[in-house]
Amino acid sequence: MSVAKTNTVKAATTKNSRPAPGKQGATVVQASLRSKVEHYFPHHRDTAKDAFRRLTSTPVPTILTALVLAIALALPAGLYMVLKNLRTVSAGWADQQVKISVFLKKSVNDNDAERLYNQLVKRDDVAHIDMITREQALTEFKKWSGFSNVLEGLDENPLPVVLVVQPRNTSVAGAKAVRDSMVALPQADNVQLDTEWIQRLQALVSLLQRLVSALAVALGVTVLLVIGNTIRLAIESRREEIVVVKLVGGTDAFVRRPFLYTGLWYGFVGAFLSLAMVESLTAWLEIPAADLAHLYGSEFKLQGLSLQEGCSVFVASIGLGLLGAVLAVHQHLRAIEPHGS
Repeated sequence: MSVAKTNTVKAATTKNSRPAPGKQGATVVQASLRSKVEHYFPHHRDTAKDAFRRLTSTPVPTILTALVLAIALALPAGLYMVLKNLRTVSAGWADQQVKISVFLKKSVNDNDAERLYNQLVKRDDVAHIDMITREQALTEFKKWSGFSNVLEGLDENPLPVVLVVQPRNTSVAGAKAVRDSMVALPQADNVQLDTEWIQRLQALVSLLQRLVSALAVALGVTVLLVIGNTIRLAIESRREEIVVVKLVGGTDAFVRRPFLYTGLWYGFVGAFLSLAMVESLTAWLEIPAADLAHLYGSEFKLQGLSLQEGCSVFVASIGLGLLGAVLAVHQHLRAIEPHGS
């Protein structure tokens, strides 16, 4: 308060001083402008330090408020992290599982199927083809069906040659286009493409994206309300100080500056704690996620927030802190005037 009062009195004295006419007036104006420029950044630095000192002087309320902000920020950030990993997993599944099964006619022997395979593998819209001969299909069927004794009694192999085609474009539209071209093949008897699970997975990812966006907006409003209420209480606790500062000529910008830095510090600390929570959650889930991926034969590793995403959390949190402080100051400082004290 002493630093603020001193600066304010100096500013008011400079403002109310009337220079003598002529060159002396121009010199005083130039000196006043130079003084303002020289003291601008040191004043902001001192104000930021004073705001931080006030927060640390009341550690329990400050920590509780910062934890509320951190939780409100960590929830959408954590869901975004989960969504990012889900997109990575779904992309890998789509690349591996979007396959078209082309069952050839029984009249097509292995040599004809081999020639067809050589033709299809050269197509630009085909990434990979696996050919399952009739003997391979029968062996696999005996192994997994449990009817090996029954199949031994058959006079001939009833299973056809199967071409498992993986399209280069793994989207639903791209896979359907390749499926339609396979249906037109004269050697094809039946063509199957299961796209329902792909559509379900894409719908789930889209739903989660909307959920994360809605939750981020809702919790962003929560952060604004918490910051606004905290700044309102700070303004009320310093009402007499604000009245004195305005009496000695302190401007509105000068009065609201400490509260804006308070909102900035709350946003900074909230962002730091929220990122710590998200990274702790990532480390806690990393081993179970790796074990689960190993059971499915995948080398997937759980990914946390990147440096750019972490910086985005900091920017969003500090921006919300400043915005909440601006709204609170604009609403509550107008009611504090010297004549009302």
